[in-house]
Amino acid sequence: MTDTSASRPAKRVFIKTYGCQMNVYDSERMRDVLRPIGYAPADSADEADLVILNTCHIREKATEKVYSELGQLKLMKQERGGDLTIAVAGCVAQAEGAEIMRRQPAVDLVLGPQAYHKLPEMIARASRAKGDRLETEFETLEKFDALPKTREADGPSAFLSVQEGCDKFCTFCVVPYTRGAELSRSVDDITAEARSLAAQGVREITLLGQNVNAFHGAAPALSNEADWTLGQLVRHLAKIGGIERIRYTTSHPRDMDDDLIAAHGDTAAMMPFLHLPVQSGSDRILRAMNRGHTAEDYREIIRKVRAARPDIALASDFIVGFPGETHADFEATMQLVRDVNYAIAYSFKYSARPGTPAADMAGQVPEQVKDARLQQLQQLLREQQAAFNRSKIGQTVPVLVTGRGRNPGQAHGRSPWLQAVHFDLSGDHRAHDRDPDAFLRDLVGQIVDVRVIDASLNSLTGELVPVREAAL
Repeated sequence: MTDTSASRPAKRVFIKTYGCQMNVYDSERMRDVLRPIGYAPADSADEADLVILNTCHIREKATEKVYSELGQLKLMKQERGGDLTIAVAGCVAQAEGAEIMRRQPAVDLVLGPQAYHKLPEMIARASRAKGDRLETEFETLEKFDALPKTREADGPSAFLSVQEGCDKFCTFCVVPYTRGAELSRSVDDITAEARSLAAQGVREITLLGQNVNAFHGAAPALSNEADWTLGQLVRHLAKIGGIERIRYTTSHPRDMDDDLIAAHGDTAAMMPFLHLPVQSGSDRILRAMNRGHTAEDYREIIRKVRAARPDIALASDFIVGFPGETHADFEATMQLVRDVNYAIAYSFKYSARPGTPAADMAGQVPEQVKDARLQQLQQLLREQQAAFNRSKIGQTVPVLVTGRGRNPGQAHGRSPWLQAVHFDLSGDHRAHDRDPDAFLRDLVGQIVDVRVIDASLNSLTGELVPVREAAL
């Protein structure tokens, strides 16, 4: 009998990702578990047999976008006579799984962020029109044990999940309810995944976790210790051949220990960038948020980090209009921003999430007040971000090349401070001696010197520093 399986067209999956970097990582791993059962990536929902919405539940608008998208997918499914499988994954699925299936019957599968390793069996059950179509159990260890041990890298940078869940229970946040308790992967498992990525040409890894600096993973088999901290993990991963850049996100001030701060200064692969959310500069609001630290605690951490790594770029998150926030509370946040001086920050109006303590707090702030405060804060943050980017003009910076730039003859990459960099290739004689496309392909994954000649709010512009003939 002739095997015709190779000639059969592959099934196609399109995954739309909302929210944080953890969701981006989860979407990549969903592709990994679907690949062995014949699913190839599709570029759009129109081309797909299976569409997965990998959702975020942090803000109300994000949740409503999911329902709007499901309405469009329902119409697409009807036009195809039902020949489309629709799945909802992620944190909205975890929080509102039964409601999703009630509100949008066109959805075939609903699975929380700890259950996507079960996708193949869920798809099989759905195709037989039998069995549960809802999976929202917290089984983080089972998930990581079940995932493929190797991943298919997509470019020179990759996310690597090391920790999940949250035990902090900030009063505004749904993450403890949608991702579960804090849990860390073992150092051996993380190392194996990092080595696999490095073998495929990945030069930069970003370690992910809801509270990534709360990492306490089982130490390597030959170690005499029970658990390692994030600082120990970073130093260990920095020894892997090919891994030249390490980042981590998202961290919490309560878990920013002295050893991790020291790693910023003593580990060359650790990039000079720290995303450390503070949310507010008011101690009164920080207590109401159950953050577990004061504004001065946060300032002291920043002082230590800058002492260890003077060139570090700082990022943070802010919420304005938290219940009970007064003008004085808001001004305390503005003063903290002035004191710290951020390279980039993310700021949002408080959005009540059902089931969180803050949703029922007295003193809900009117929307127009939130709007005015947000505009004022964002203006200050934009000024700081623009000034930080301008400070790089005239410098030569190492850039990890990731692909083609926005203009002809340009390449794109990332600076150590996470800025997007678009740079001209024409200054290097190799761009003239070789086919430009081939030259660019060879540069992808390399770290090259770029002279910065201009800066905007969101990126740097530069020119490739020519390589000397003797170095070729």
